[in-house]
Amino acid sequence: MSTAYVEIICVGNELLIGKTLNTNAHWLAKKITSLGLPVRRITVVGDDLDEISSIVRESIQRKPAFIIVTGGLGPTFDDKTLEGVAKALDKDLEENKEALEMIRKTYERYVAEGRMEKFEMTPYRVKMARLPRGAKPLPNPVGTAPGVLIEHKDVSLVMLPGVPQEMMAIFEESIEPLLREISGNLTFYETSLEVRGVPESDMAPIIEEVMRDNPYVYIKSHPRISEKTHHIELHFSTTSDEQDAARRRIERAILQISEIIRVRGGRIQAIQI
Repeated sequence: MSTAYVEIICVGNELLIGKTLNTNAHWLAKKITSLGLPVRRITVVGDDLDEISSIVRESIQRKPAFIIVTGGLGPTFDDKTLEGVAKALDKDLEENKEALEMIRKTYERYVAEGRMEKFEMTPYRVKMARLPRGAKPLPNPVGTAPGVLIEHKDVSLVMLPGVPQEMMAIFEESIEPLLREISGNLTFYETSLEVRGVPESDMAPIIEEVMRDNPYVYIKSHPRISEKTHHIELHFSTTSDEQDAARRRIERAILQISEIIRVRGGRIQAIQI
């Protein structure tokens, strides 16, 4: 089974001040997990050159297979992700011809579609094509700024725009196939069991016992509203290179925990797969 994992870094002051909900991290974590790869860490930093470079260096030292950075690829003064990554890797930023051509063609398409009357390659637009030396631009089918991929010390660093639709499109087109390559046949399987009548504090030793008997299954309890309602969602998950094996693991854990809950007077409301 693969031991490769992913770290996510989200860049943007708007995330730190609570103006913008971090839906990118949520979407990426769910998507990556569904591919059978664990996300070990999600970090949020502001639009600060030193903060970006520092967190990228720190992440590289842990040697994840992929570091995915979102946000900060645009034309404005506070879009500093590419500069921060270059600083972390001790590389120069240089104008990338392929990226520049991608950006030019995008603006030409905007003009053809009537979204703009005309355009010129201003320094602000050229800025989006200044990549760390050795980086590869990734086509952006939705927006303007290309994604960026660079390999460094067996770590693949991916930079994606912060606009959710652009981030998703580049990820699915260019990054998901790479993740599938390293995950191989790994399958993530999950299901939820809703339980009533058992306080979470009473569920704790039951969960511990079942996880001990089913070492490849992770069980997480999520109380609904508060413990006093005695309404809990139990989330079961496992990763395996065989889908049937993953399903059997979950089924065994559910059967065991369901029997214990019934003996203790609890009620099982529903199973969500």
